[in-house]
Amino acid sequence: MKISKDTPLVVTGGASGLGRATAEAFAAAGAPVAIFDINEEQGEAVAKELGGVFCKVNIMDEDSVIAGFEKARAANGQERVCVHCAMTAKGGKTLRFDKATNGFKRLPTEDYAFGAEGILTSSYRIASHSALGMANAPEMEDGERGAITLTASVAAQDAQIGQVVYGSCKAGVNGLVLPMARDLMDIGIRVNSIMPGIFATPLMLGAPQPVLDSLAASVPFPKRLGNPPEFGSLALEIARNTYLNGHNFRLDGAIRMAPR
Repeated sequence: MKISKDTPLVVTGGASGLGRATAEAFAAAGAPVAIFDINEEQGEAVAKELGGVFCKVNIMDEDSVIAGFEKARAANGQERVCVHCAMTAKGGKTLRFDKATNGFKRLPTEDYAFGAEGILTSSYRIASHSALGMANAPEMEDGERGAITLTASVAAQDAQIGQVVYGSCKAGVNGLVLPMARDLMDIGIRVNSIMPGIFATPLMLGAPQPVLDSLAASVPFPKRLGNPPEFGSLALEIARNTYLNGHNFRLDGAIRMAPR
């Protein structure tokens, strides 16, 4: 797919971090950008900077997502690329020892279900609504109509202690990719995922410097945290290279996470 003014992008979580880096990469390549985010002030600022449109979207809410796509398409036309970076979840171990009661407590099922909605179900929600719009768009080269990229995590393959929700739901995101790519193959829509390692997002950079230094040292090479533009670069290449389909890409400096 040639990225241009004729290949609009929708990116969730586009107000900061990996989503913002993705929006910047596509805007630099000439694509009209629509930013989906819950942070209205920051999202509006990024959209203005990139000459795009901001859509206040709660990925946990069906009507909010539908309204976001309608606004984005009214402004930029049918998106040809959708990159889903937004998520929400709660953490915790399956069982933890509670000193107050001198016994074990279980991670509530409700906390697990919240993470499943905020990671896995929202990935399906965004991807399927985007695919529905793409399905009616004219064919491009190779009969392609669009490309969807989901964000998983290296935790999908080697989640750490306390990541039972995050790890299993991100593994589910990877699990969406191949069957969805096969579902959409006759329509000409590609589906892939990116599994980022430890990236220097605003949330991560809030950690104490010794923690950041230790994390950087754990990366085989290069010994640093990933830079968000490196994620944006891969998202852009996945959209550009029409032969990339049904794949889960690790982007992690060869790190393999230890149990803790």
